[in-house]
Amino acid sequence: MKLGFIGLGRMGNRMVMKLLSEGHEVVVWNRSPEKIENLKLKVENSPATKNLKVAQDIKDLAGQLTKPRVVWLMLPAGEPTEEILMGPGGVAEYVEPGDVVIDGGNARFSDTQRRFEYFQGKGIKFLGIGVSGGIIAATDGYPMMAGGNREAYDHIKPILDSLAKPAHSTGSGQGGGHEYFGEGGAGHFVKMVHNGIEYGIMQSIGEGFGVLEKSPYNLDLLKVAKLYQKGTLNSGFMMARTIEALEKDPKLSQITGYIEASGEGDWTIEQAKEEEVPVGIIEASRDFRSRSRQDEAVSGSFAARMVAALRNAFGGHEVRKK
Repeated sequence: MKLGFIGLGRMGNRMVMKLLSEGHEVVVWNRSPEKIENLKLKVENSPATKNLKVAQDIKDLAGQLTKPRVVWLMLPAGEPTEEILMGPGGVAEYVEPGDVVIDGGNARFSDTQRRFEYFQGKGIKFLGIGVSGGIIAATDGYPMMAGGNREAYDHIKPILDSLAKPAHSTGSGQGGGHEYFGEGGAGHFVKMVHNGIEYGIMQSIGEGFGVLEKSPYNLDLLKVAKLYQKGTLNSGFMMARTIEALEKDPKLSQITGYIEASGEGDWTIEQAKEEEVPVGIIEASRDFRSRSRQDEAVSGSFAARMVAALRNAFGGHEVRKK
């Protein structure tokens, strides 16, 4: 397929490279041109080069696409997405009835619902797709949680299938996947709760390894993590990232436990309170992250350093060095 792609950050540039390698033609635009240049260098001298087109602006991107246009945004949630999507000179000005617009960022589901209704009123098919898997998904395959216009979802399945496909030579071989969950903000709702669950999983690993690190037995934490990964109930994606983090820095002594948060945990908790559903673990994990940015006793703990290291391992999120 042919599509336009806006946003070449940590996730976006890897997604574009995967689409190019699968034979799709991608017209890219990014506000900062250096990211476009970096992408061009990465695909230089490969067969994918011929499928990469560069747009000068959003209008040029729309003009290079065949109808029905497909435009995928991979931008930070909130104002950056709102500006590029709905602001002056944004995507909304250059798409037409029948075109498909996709927000693949971590948008708040209520924002996605509003945008879905806006574009639906103009005859434009809007999808909100929560994309998971972090930077590792470029090889293991992207898991994608879709909501919005069902016809649009069916139309772009070749794109989603390519993104979900694992690179068997280097990936885990399990692959990603995609599902449609309903109209409006349904996909981003599912992704929001996924990220809320993620808070609790990372917090539990951090706390558990904090106890191990303080034990009287001088335990080899990397050896522990590798055994936990061998078929125990604690095995899985995050334990694999724990192993990666400990292989780089066995004592996590080179980083602080200053933990950033991008908002999905807050949104999950707010929605849970509205639904009168208890989410004590997720809420405590969110609060721990908040304290890590204010209290050196918390940021200095092994638990906090582990959570920060895990975020870096799976998502490429920056960590603060000591």
